[in-house]
Amino acid sequence: MNQHTVLFELGCEELPPKSLKKLRDALQQETEKGLNSAGLNFEKINAYAAPRRLTLKITGLDTAQADTQKRFDGPAKQAAFDTDGQPTRALEGFMRGQGITVADVSTFQAGKVEKVCYYKEVKGQSIDTLLPEILQHSLNQLPIAKRMRSAASRTEFVRPVKWVLLLKDDQVIDAVIQDHKTGNTTYGHRFHAPEAITLQHANDYLSVLEKAYVIADFEKRQHIIQNQVKDLANEVNATAIVPKDLLDEVTALVEWPVALRATFEDRYLAVPQEALITTMQDNQKYFCLVDANHKLQPYFITVSNIASKDPQQIIEGNEKVVRPRLSDAEFFFLQDQKQPLASRSEKLANMVFQAQLGTLWDKSERIAKLAVALSEITGANPADAAQAAKLAKCDLTSELVGEFPELQGIAGTYYARLEGQNYEISEALGEQYLPKFAGDVLPSTKTGTTLALADRLDTLVGIFGIGQAPTGSKDPFALRRSAIGILRLIIENKLEVSIQRLIEMALQGYADIIKNPSQTLSEATAFLEGRYRAKYEDQGVSVDVIQAVQALSPNSPLDFEQRINAVNHFRTLPEAASLAAANKRVANILAKEPATEGQVSESILVEDAEKGLYQAIQQLVPQVEPLLKTHQYTEALSALATLRTPIDHFFENVMVMANDEALKVNRLRLLNQLRQLFTAIADISVLQA
Repeated sequence: MNQHTVLFELGCEELPPKSLKKLRDALQQETEKGLNSAGLNFEKINAYAAPRRLTLKITGLDTAQADTQKRFDGPAKQAAFDTDGQPTRALEGFMRGQGITVADVSTFQAGKVEKVCYYKEVKGQSIDTLLPEILQHSLNQLPIAKRMRSAASRTEFVRPVKWVLLLKDDQVIDAVIQDHKTGNTTYGHRFHAPEAITLQHANDYLSVLEKAYVIADFEKRQHIIQNQVKDLANEVNATAIVPKDLLDEVTALVEWPVALRATFEDRYLAVPQEALITTMQDNQKYFCLVDANHKLQPYFITVSNIASKDPQQIIEGNEKVVRPRLSDAEFFFLQDQKQPLASRSEKLANMVFQAQLGTLWDKSERIAKLAVALSEITGANPADAAQAAKLAKCDLTSELVGEFPELQGIAGTYYARLEGQNYEISEALGEQYLPKFAGDVLPSTKTGTTLALADRLDTLVGIFGIGQAPTGSKDPFALRRSAIGILRLIIENKLEVSIQRLIEMALQGYADIIKNPSQTLSEATAFLEGRYRAKYEDQGVSVDVIQAVQALSPNSPLDFEQRINAVNHFRTLPEAASLAAANKRVANILAKEPATEGQVSESILVEDAEKGLYQAIQQLVPQVEPLLKTHQYTEALSALATLRTPIDHFFENVMVMANDEALKVNRLRLLNQLRQLFTAIADISVLQA
């Protein structure tokens, strides 16, 4: 069967830049599904996307579906022919319906019954017929939140469609897609090459458009932008900040990228650089430049969609546009400094944190007391912790945070520095919100760690205390993410404290509000412990390792972490699989024989294998117990791994459930002692091979 290259291009008004990549990928996936469903073989699909087009290039596509055979079932053979082998009325009716003669009739086995049938040859449909339907269906399935109609057309799309190109090699596949007749005409750059272009062959697409100032390949366009931006940054010994989402958006805004470096006045560098970066990235789609210390430099890079003969005009135009944005940030920053940070706390009394839990001022007071109490655990200076907590939410009333909400905490740090607060207090104001997301950095100061813990614990306990715990997908206070933040703050700072104690400390601030503190303690503790699985699965720890540790219900997050690390290491040992299986066997035996407490009597150990296991355990206990006391679980499990051989010998040579009751009980006690050695660390019987 012949194979073809097919090119499909949908030309539109400028497509939404934040959705362009998603639309391109969805069009490719839906078309691939459609081709597979239709039984059309192809080698590959390339998808392209630019501001005014979505394109697919399908190579190695068969001319048509393969011919198939369709079976039409008739009556049972016994009912189809009489005793003389002549067709019955039942068979004649079937043949009449199919328009066939006896010569066309076949048989097949349907279970125990042999039936007559007709195998009809079905000719496969051509791609000329099938492709337009597949492509239209794919367009209908695209993830478009709000579709629109344009002009008299009743067909909807995300933007008005201007042209549709559909070529099979050098031939147009005649069809109507999105109410537009297909052709071999495309269009280049809106300004550099606005005239219609007749495409001679599907393979010419990328090269023809590039001559018309359009880089249709999204990845190639993005690569060009990255290189241009890097070169411009290198010229001033700087590094560009290139967030992935912003890079994708800029790539989706231009057909012919031309990066240009512009400048702004040095005086704006006195403003918190986060505010300047935010306004330049979010509002202007600029790439900001920083030095080796990540300090903002007085430059930005804009990506133009035109190869201008006078690029300086474009640069000056962008400098003129950005200046009012930077001036606004500077104005807010200077206005805020007219009022000391601490004096802003009065305004917090008018800002509700949660209707039943009071205002942000109430929350600040609770956090301050909790932070002082937590200082014993974190090693922070209690006075610094109290002062940082009282200032923590003050910047929420500032002009700068009002304009740039993402600067909460960061603005506070700048104002605290300007007011002469010490390093720990100033840094803690920004660090209170860390970690903001999975994998984010933690606070670098002890005061910041204390404040971050106090803030999260206060919210968690308060929300649980009023019966508003997260349910299903509803989690308005982001308690699930916050809980993992609490676990990370404890574990990665190696804080020796139980979850229960932390909840009890936070409950102290809610004496008059929470009516059932014991229930809150129970539910909030269970909630935090329930986040271990999500935390460790994100880190790639397997579920059975997590379950092995959870079976022991360690009350300290740090202890939980140490046990997880030990079991993870244990799994890498050659003895692991055998010992896990043996522990499972022991657990099953002991589950049926619960009365196994008591000392093993050495005098009634009969078999060499049970004596060997007993001696091995006796030698290991004094070695393992000190390791358990100092939480050196990895070393303890590694030591216990040496029991593999005596355990294997025991099960090969010893009948545990002996007829002699004394022997049986003694052997069960030996297995119980063995089991307890392992379960002092984790229940390795749940580990999968």
